[in-house]
Amino acid sequence: MGTAEGFLTKEYGYVVLVLVLYCIFNLWMGFKVGTARKKYKVFYPTLYASESENKDAKLFNCVQRGHQNSLEMMPVYFILMILGGMRHPCICTGLGLFYIVARYFYFTGYSSGDPQKRLSIGKYGFLALMGLMICTISFGVNLLIA
Repeated sequence: MGTAEGFLTKEYGYVVLVLVLYCIFNLWMGFKVGTARKKYKVFYPTLYASESENKDAKLFNCVQRGHQNSLEMMPVYFILMILGGMRHPCICTGLGLFYIVARYFYFTGYSSGDPQKRLSIGKYGFLALMGLMICTISFGVNLLIA
């Protein structure tokens, strides 16, 4: 039985490294949520702060929500990177990096306490996802017609 190295191109390594970069980015966002928990006094297991009980609830919830939304989108991003990258590793690497940059601005904008700021540059992350989707569709179609 062959190994993954037998059918993946050398450039697929870039896809793998970008996925690891996103994992590091995710850990950083989690650290920011932990810092916000201490700063705004929102203790575990509370997921979101209640505005009736905490005057800084909105500020904490914006940090938490920025990370939570990134977690919600992570499976989509990962599967599109993994599959699309099998046929288009360099394109997916570029799109994956673009997505991470957009997510950074999404998170930092959201964490400002003004949810609208997440959309200034962060909204362009969906363009990266659309590109990754096209690469993945191309991979699927190529498998069917080969």
